[in-house]
Amino acid sequence: MAGLGAPELIVIAIVVIALFGWKKLPDIARSVGRSARVFKSEVEEMKKDGPVSQKTVQGDVISKDAERRAAEERAAEAERKAAEARAEVERLRGDTTV
Repeated sequence: MAGLGAPELIVIAIVVIALFGWKKLPDIARSVGRSARVFKSEVEEMKKDGPVSQKTVQGDVISKDAERRAAEERAAEAERKAAEARAEVERLRGDTTV
C-alpha cells in the first residue's frame, strides 16, 4: 500500500473523522460503495458492447481556417450586440450623441 504503516493509517483515520464527523462516516461509506458498484456495472456493460468503432463516435474534422472564420463571426456578432446595447443605454439616458 505505497509504504503506509499503522501510524500513517491512524493519522489518516483521525483526519477523516475530524473532517466529516463520526456520524457521517457510515453514510459516506455507503455512498462510496454504491458509486463503486455503479461504476463497475458500467465498465462491465462497456466491455459487453465491444470495441468502439469509428461509426460510434462521429464528428467532423474542422480545419483551422473554418475554426478561425467561426470565431470571427462570433466576435462580429458580439460586437454588434455590444454596439446595440451601448446605443440603447445612450437612448435611455437621453443623450443623442452616440
